[in-house]
Amino acid sequence: MKTDPQAFIRANTSLMPPPHVPEISLYLASEAHELWLKTEEELQAIGLPPPFWAFAWAGGQGLARYVLDHPETVRGKRVLDFASGSGLVGIAAVMAGAREVMACDIDPWAETAVRLNAEANRVSLGFTGADLIGQAVDADIVLAGDVFYDRAFADALVPWFAKLAADGKWVLVGDPGRSYLPRERLEFCAVYEVPVTRALEDSEIKKTTVWRFASQIKNESLMSPGHSGGN
Repeated sequence: MKTDPQAFIRANTSLMPPPHVPEISLYLASEAHELWLKTEEELQAIGLPPPFWAFAWAGGQGLARYVLDHPETVRGKRVLDFASGSGLVGIAAVMAGAREVMACDIDPWAETAVRLNAEANRVSLGFTGADLIGQAVDADIVLAGDVFYDRAFADALVPWFAKLAADGKWVLVGDPGRSYLPRERLEFCAVYEVPVTRALEDSEIKKTTVWRFASQIKNESLMSPGHSGGN
């Protein structure tokens, strides 16, 4: 790693609350930070993967909001915050009373971001950089915000989430209508209007839905009307 993650994060982000989850503060990049403007080539030159951890994505904000508004979902349970990025959803789970929270992200920079964000919010959660897709997980509930943006990634996640659900684990997904969302396997939980940055998304507000992933394909009649998604 060419750059010290902690020093870089502190220098290129500011501690601020995501607009839809004001109870939590994160080290985030905004238009005021140089990180926002760096090209992929510039990021590679300093040894930095795409900094997904530096932004509060709509799916994660919606899922974190749901967890805070429905603490009984995670209270007393072991939680896996999958593809955690900044750790927003995992931090929300700790605040909502989860017994144990493990953040998971294969980006090595996310570990530092999660640690700094957890410290800023005076909470404690674990971290693993392991690729858990297809593996059994030691958790009661899996939380996944904004994970269906890529076809290959979605194709890997669907059978894994289905297996976890079949094993009796809850899998909750926060999604603002990404292209590869498997709607035929989802049960509606809640919907939010999440403020986002137009530079990241195609609008300033993203309708973001929280779904429970089902182990089997659901009938269209079981899907909530009016929440078909779409970008």
